Amino acid sequence: QVQLVESGGGLVQPGGSLRLSCAASENIFSFYAMGWYRQAPGSQRELVARITRGGSLNYADSVKGRFTISRVSAKNTVYLQMNSLKPEDTAIYYCNAIKSPTTDYWGQGTQVTVSS
Repeated sequence: QVQLVESGGGLVQPGGSLRLSCAASENIFSFYAMGWYRQAPGSQRELVARITRGGSLNYADSVKGRFTISRVSAKNTVYLQMNSLKPEDTAIYYCNAIKSPTTDYWGQGTQVTVSS
């Protein structure tokens, strides 16, 4: 069973930065794509950023220019660098890995709170 373990969440002031990590239990290139989603209270889960096996990137409009998704294959880890954080970025952030059109996996989530 694939495991995805997120880390790096926490409390940060507006304008600050955090880096989230998602460590996979197998080679990240075995997945078609890996990405980060978030879910704020009372809201649906939304895609934040995604990177495909081939290196294509896509970002939610709300985070473009502020967030960067990257990966280190030797560590089987995907990162989300979040800069210029805003209170509206407050949410639980989840790592997602797509194995096939019918199979994907989720991490347990990590809380990000942006508040002064």
